[in-house]
Amino acid sequence: QVQLAESGGGLVQAGGSLRLSCAASGWIFSIDNMGWYRQAPGKQRELVARATKASTDYADSVKGRFTVSRDNAKNSVYLQMNSLKPEDTGVYYCNVVDPPRSYWGQGTQVTVSS
Repeated sequence: QVQLAESGGGLVQAGGSLRLSCAASGWIFSIDNMGWYRQAPGKQRELVARATKASTDYADSVKGRFTVSRDNAKNSVYLQMNSLKPEDTGVYYCNVVDPPRSYWGQGTQVTVSS
């Protein structure tokens, strides 16, 4: 089993920054994708940013503002969020794919006030 420990959420004013961290531990074999999803109230969970072994991809709404990175030696993934907007508010979930399994963190709240 793999456990994910998330940290870094909080309350910030519009235009501010936050950095999310997620560390995977346990029975890890070979992590493929690592990334972040978010869920706003009343909406479906959506991909925010993802780092594969070779590339990264982002939701259009966060391109140029968010940066995803991973540290393979630490089995960790990070999300640097700059120029935050109120519409970025939601619960952010770390996701790690260790084929054939996909693991989710417990979620961390990000609230951006206007």
